[in-house]
Parts: sequence; C-alpha cells; structure tokens
Amino acid sequence: MGAHSASRDPGAGVTWDPFFGAVPIGGATRFRIWATAARDLRLHVACGSGTKIHQPVCSPGGIWEIEVPGVEAGAHYAYSFDKGDPRPDPASRFQPDGVHAWSEVIDPRRFQWSDGAWQGLDPATVVIYELHVGTFAGRGTFGDVAARLDYLRSIGVTAIELMPLADFPGRRSWGYDGVALFAPSRAYGRPDDLRALVDRAHHTGLGVIIDVVYNHLGPEGAYLSQFSPEFLTAKHATPWGDAVNLDDTACEQVRRLLIENALHWIHEYHADGLRLDATHALIDTSDRPFVAELTRCVHEARTPRPLVFAEDSRNLAEMVTDAAHGGWDLDGVWADDLHHVLRSAIAGDTHGYYADYAGTAHELADTLRRGWLFVGQHSRHEEGPRGTDPSEVEMRRSVICVQNHDQIGNRALGDRLHHAIDDASWRVAVVILLVAPMTPLLFMGQEWAASTPFLFFTDFEPDLGRKVVEGRRREFRDFPGFGSPGAAERIPDPQADQTFEASRLRWSELSAPRHANSLELHRTLLALRAQHLALQASSAYTCDATALDAATIVIRRSRDRARFVICARLGEGRVDLREALVDGTAWQTRLTTEDVPFASDARPARIDLARGAIDFARSGAVILQSKESKG
Repeated sequence: MGAHSASRDPGAGVTWDPFFGAVPIGGATRFRIWATAARDLRLHVACGSGTKIHQPVCSPGGIWEIEVPGVEAGAHYAYSFDKGDPRPDPASRFQPDGVHAWSEVIDPRRFQWSDGAWQGLDPATVVIYELHVGTFAGRGTFGDVAARLDYLRSIGVTAIELMPLADFPGRRSWGYDGVALFAPSRAYGRPDDLRALVDRAHHTGLGVIIDVVYNHLGPEGAYLSQFSPEFLTAKHATPWGDAVNLDDTACEQVRRLLIENALHWIHEYHADGLRLDATHALIDTSDRPFVAELTRCVHEARTPRPLVFAEDSRNLAEMVTDAAHGGWDLDGVWADDLHHVLRSAIAGDTHGYYADYAGTAHELADTLRRGWLFVGQHSRHEEGPRGTDPSEVEMRRSVICVQNHDQIGNRALGDRLHHAIDDASWRVAVVILLVAPMTPLLFMGQEWAASTPFLFFTDFEPDLGRKVVEGRRREFRDFPGFGSPGAAERIPDPQADQTFEASRLRWSELSAPRHANSLELHRTLLALRAQHLALQASSAYTCDATALDAATIVIRRSRDRARFVICARLGEGRVDLREALVDGTAWQTRLTTEDVPFASDARPARIDLARGAIDFARSGAVILQSKESKG
C-alpha cells in the first residue's frame, strides 16, 4: 500500500515514502502507527459533526495499518486502544489544537516549492545563527523569522539553526521537551508556514538547520511511549529517566522511527541539516552506532548532501571522523571548550564545569590548535578522564561559540557573556570566534550585544509546572550568589508569562551606539571571513595559535598568498610580535577593535610594525594582513 504514497523530492536522489503517520495517497489516506501496547486499536476520523471509527489491521511487530478512502488533507483523527480515550498520532504531522488533541492529516506535496536553484551549504563557509522562533522577532512565528532573513544575510550569516520545533505542551517552550516529533509547533504556525520560511531562506541565500531531540520525550503529552512502551528502556538511565531504546528488545522500530523523523525534515521541509541534541545521552551499546546510522541516512537523502551536527560533551574524535576511516562521519560537533576557556578568562567563572578551566592564554591557544581542549586529561567536573585526540579531525568540524542557548539560558538569570564583561573584552571574544578555523555559531542578538537575557521558560500544566519551578531554584543553591535564604526567589519563574516576554529580542536596539558598534564588528569580520579563504573554516587538522604571554595569543591564518596574523590580548600592555612576523612579509593593519565603527569610546592601540610591537591601552585585538593579499 505504501507505494501509492511515494513522492519525489525535486532536490533528492531518492523517492520519499514515509512509513509512519497519516499519508494522503490520492483520494484516500493511509494510516500507520506503531502500537505494541494495543490489543484492539481503533482509528477515529472526524466527519462533519460526528466521528467514523475504523479498525486497522495489525502486522508483526505491533504495526497497525489501514487505508481509508475519502479522507484527505485537513481531516482530524486520533487513535484509541483497549477501550481507552482517543489520543493523538505519535507521528502526526500537525497538532492544531495542542499535543493532547486530535491530529490533522497534512499533505506536504501541496506546497509549491521554488528553491530548485539552491545549491546547499558549503561546510567551509557555514556561519550558523541559532535562534528561537518564539522570541526572535514579532509575534514569534515562522513568518516573523522569514521577515528578518534579509537582515541575517546582510550581516554575513549563511545558515539559521532553529531551536527544536517538535510540538510541546502549552504556549511556549525552548523545544527540548517536545513530544510530537513530526509536528512543527502550532505556536509558530502551520507546516506550510515552515516550508515557506525554508523556501524564502533558500532564495535569500541562507541554509536552514533544524535542531532535533532524540534522547528523551518531554514529561507531558508523550503519547508515543503509551502506544509502545518499548520506545524506552530501563537498561540505561539518563537525566530524564529511562533511556530511549536503541539497543534493547524492539529497538529496530525505535531506530526506524527516529531516522524517519530525521529524514522527514529533509524531504518534507527541505532542511539543509540537523543538529542532534545531547548525543552523549543516546546510549547505544550495539555494534551499529545509532548516530552514525542516522548520519549516513541523512547524507544519502538528498543532493546536495545535508549536514549533520551534534551536541556532545565527550569530545569524541570518532564522531567527526570520515566513515572511510572508521568514524561516524558527522559534519560537526559542538565543541564548547573554547566558550568555557573564554568565559573563564574574561568573566572569571569558576563554578560548575568552569572548574575544569584555568582561563589562561595557553589554554586558549591549545583549544584553537586542537579544536577542543580536553583530549583525555582528568576532568574535575566529570570526576574522570574526558575527551580524545582530535589530531586527525578537520578543524571545521568543531562548532564553536561565545554564546548559545545553553550557555545563556542555563544560567540562573539568563545573562549573556557581554552582560558580564566590558565592551573591549567582548570585542576580543568576537574576533577570536570569527577568525578561528572552526565553524562559528552565533546566538540570536549577540551580534548587537542584545540587552535581553535568554531565560528558561515553560508552560506545563500547574502541578508539573510547580515542580519545574522548585527544581530550577534548587539547581542553583550551590552557585555563587544563590546560597543565602531567599536568594532563589531572584531566579525567574519559568512558568511566568513575563519570563518568556523578557527573553524577546528588542530590535529597536540595533541603532543605539553600543549595540551598533557590536553589530558593525560582527558584520565587518564576517565580510572579511567571506572574502578570504584564509579566514574560513579549515580542512586542516590544526591551527597555528600561540600564547605569547599569560594574556596574549597570536593566531596565524594563511592560504595561497593571503596571510593574516591576529593578535588578541586581555588587558593593557605591550606585545612583542617580532617572532610572529619573522618571515619577511610586509604587513599592514587590516582591523583593530578600537576602530571608530566598533568602539564609540575608542582607545587605539599603538602599532609599530617596524619594531613588531603593539601597545594595547586595554583589552583588544589587531588583525594584520600581508600586503600582497588582495582585498
């Protein structure tokens, strides 16, 4: 029956024929659900003011299926089993009335795509901009994001990364407690609104990466595990409870469902890539690593090849090693060591995982040379060894940042790095991020040093919401500033409307002096990066980075005849660059962080290239370019 539902994705090399969910097939709809808990399963289809009930047929493995003539896109439906109440389809493509309500049949083939000329993302030039749809702009819809795409392209971004879209309970969420894995949240719009966003992004010259969460289901509305308890296994424990079943009885259906979910974002929404959340919590002891299998399937799904990134705290070189060399072949992994070293160095953080970092120039140089810092040494925070040797990993496969949703939102007050440091030090952090040979990621609003925090917010039912609030405040009891009686009350209530509203970006800030300075620095650096191959993400295995002293690093980037030397320093003082400039090249100053467009209170460094010396009046960075370089 499935062959009738097949459709060809114009950009794909294969025909897309989804297995799970409700699939319109021309005058009818095929319904298919995995429901091992059911002895007697019924399909309910809304019909006018009433409901028609149908009896699907069960095949081995708990797969129930039926094709119903006359049911087309727009119909609402639900399943019940063993005389229970109707429940939404775990593979629903849309939940118009929320995750507890009936599902809607969606036909993705009805959307008229116009992105046939789009060539996909080039890993060497990817600059990722992570955003949360609900707090990014306007009313928090897909259409509001689409309205800002020209702006994002103008600052030098090449891809937007949408925080998880799978529908969640209530009106707002970060997205990491999603439960309807195939259904874009109705809080942001309808499925075709997401398709329109991607289509417009491609016309604008932007790729779209979608964040997906496969390591757990949210605590409210998780009907998937009610239909098939085997989705979870007590064989492994995670921070959320029983693990998603990747290596226990019935794991093949779990793996099949999750891989199909990944592919549906590629085929049905033309996504250019996926970001896999917390893959260290995808526990799999089988001889076929799930993440590697998913990555292979996504890579084979379309031409041009979609990209796969992972958030993973383990610093595993195997994940970002080519399959031909025994690796998992991911295109990149979030490498947070750079963020942690910088935050430790500039803001002085020492609590939590920052206890592992001294925040020295030597640590920073080591991180830039390798892609990450921990390569097997002891971690105080994790109470054991952490990391592996990345010496055979391309630098571009490390995704680095100075802000992301976790590093801001997992702080008690949702404060951003630039809220905690002076503007001069912020400019240094931005330069290091955007001249490094890794893949840079920006978090929404960082480019203009947004005044707004990014707080943790939820909208669970009252009892669960109360537990979330209590847990959030208990989590920070041992953190500086929150140990005294009553201090926890300063932590914003995740359930409160004002917590969500406070996290919305204020676009009116862009033209204000301090914000405009930061924006112009980002724009200028990204333009320089785009103009020169020498400054883009590198396929080399190391970076030429050196700590000159306790407060200064020098980064050398070159390709063909283009050469750059970047000197970054925290604090005032003289830097002797003679060793960095010994090759006889004639140099010119290309950019300093005290240039007027970037600093309204400029305190220029004194640069004497003849003597190879720079005198910094305060924290700053200088980019030198060889005179024979063009542009």
